Amino acid sequence: MADKQISLPAKLINGGIAGLIGVTCVFPIDLAKTRLQNQQNGQRMYASMSDCLIKTIRSEGYFGMYRGLSDPRIPTGAAVNLTLVTPEKAIKLAANDFFRHQLSKDGQKLTLPKEMLAGCGAGTCQVIVTTPMEMLKIQLQDAGRIAAQRKILAGEAQLSSQGGAQPPVEAPAAPRPTATQLTRDLLRSRGIAGLYKGLGATLLRDVPFSVVYFPLFANLNQLGRPASEEKSPFYVSFLAGCAAGSAAAVAVNPCDVVKTRLQSLQRGINEDTYSGFLDCARKIWRHEGPSAFLKGAYCRALVIAPLFGIAQVVYFLGIAESLLGLLQSPQV
Repeated sequence: MADKQISLPAKLINGGIAGLIGVTCVFPIDLAKTRLQNQQNGQRMYASMSDCLIKTIRSEGYFGMYRGLSDPRIPTGAAVNLTLVTPEKAIKLAANDFFRHQLSKDGQKLTLPKEMLAGCGAGTCQVIVTTPMEMLKIQLQDAGRIAAQRKILAGEAQLSSQGGAQPPVEAPAAPRPTATQLTRDLLRSRGIAGLYKGLGATLLRDVPFSVVYFPLFANLNQLGRPASEEKSPFYVSFLAGCAAGSAAAVAVNPCDVVKTRLQSLQRGINEDTYSGFLDCARKIWRHEGPSAFLKGAYCRALVIAPLFGIAQVVYFLGIAESLLGLLQSPQV
């Protein structure tokens, strides 16, 4: 079965559909993850994921939880994540399938090192889209945290200057950045490299993630496959995707914290700035302690688990194969 050809167009379509459905379901948790990872000691706005989401709804409304997902000033109503997650997930899932297919052409069952190599290839390919996508998403997601922090500090300063005699006058809200505005500003000031800030950190996160995720998913999925069937039931693929995704997400969370900090262009009051990956890691360790590298880990696990569970179910249902009238390629 390993010598059958796979249909890359169908795999890309399946990956895109899977990404669209998954990211829409889990985006509010991802926003909480970004804000929790970016807040530094002494400037804590949120105590937990639930506290972050409650405060976001109070200050920015329900749709504030989807900041960075949609951009109302784009005429088509296209979304940052919904636009870019389609090629990102398509590349990731299809590339893994492609590399697994190429590595199994000798007819032998894939060994664990070959499964890890296929995952490495998939993680490397996806950063072409992942880096600019997350660069824009992080700015949009973190804008509310920065604005709320500055508002609180401005109110405290005004109360202090007036001796607490009068209530502070609320300053007008700063305009929210948009994806189109951010893209134009980055391209104008830094060129294409501006959109790829944090590329090295993204590689250090996504390659190990894929090396852990894809072999773990394949083996868990295989365990749940009935001996008489060629593919696992959808619920097995879902649970395998959830388990493998959450395990891989927690494993690479330290790199995700560093990547998030490096890609954040705005800082809160008295927050550290960083010159690179090692400088960021050192300052986090020195000023916030080793536990800071696990900030947002449970949020990230809650994001990745259903995201990849949903993605694997949609992917292996073979929607694109049905649409294109193709036979779905068997898993290798």
